[in-house]
Amino acid sequence: MTPFSVIISLEVLFMTLPNIEYTIVLNAPIDKVWKAVATSEGIAAWWMDNTFEPILGKEFVLHAGPYGDSPCKVTELDPPYKVGFDWGKDWHLTFELKEVDGKTEFTLIHSGWDENKVTEFNQPHTVIRGIMDQGWAKIKEGKLVSYVESLK
Repeated sequence: MTPFSVIISLEVLFMTLPNIEYTIVLNAPIDKVWKAVATSEGIAAWWMDNTFEPILGKEFVLHAGPYGDSPCKVTELDPPYKVGFDWGKDWHLTFELKEVDGKTEFTLIHSGWDENKVTEFNQPHTVIRGIMDQGWAKIKEGKLVSYVESLK
C-alpha cells in the first residue's frame, strides 16, 4: 500500500469531501490585504457583516443574511500572514498571505466538509459545498479585489 492509497482510504473511511481552496495574487502590499481579511470592516466590505476581532480565541458572529447568524472562533492568528477561524459547527476557514514582489498572494482554504453531515440550517454538506465552491471561485474577480484596490 502506498502513502497515497492510505490517504485515499482514510478519506473514504471518514467520508470527507475535499477542501475548497483558491489562490489569487492581489496587486497590493501585504498590509493592505491584511486589513481586508483580518478586520471586521474589511471582511464586511467584501464578504459579510460580522463582529470579528483579530484576537486568538475570540468568539464572533458572521451575519449570514437569510441563513441567520453563524458562531465563529478565531483559532489561528499570525499577522500579517495567516488568520483562521472555526465557522459554525463543522467548518474552518483560513486566509493565508504571502508577499510576492510587492504584491500579495492570498490563499483561501475552506475545510471541514463531510458527506454525512448537514449544516446547522439542515442543508447537506454535499449540496452546500458546491454552492460555497461557486461563491469562493468568484473571489478572483469579486469584491475582495476591488476592495483591496480601493484601500489607501
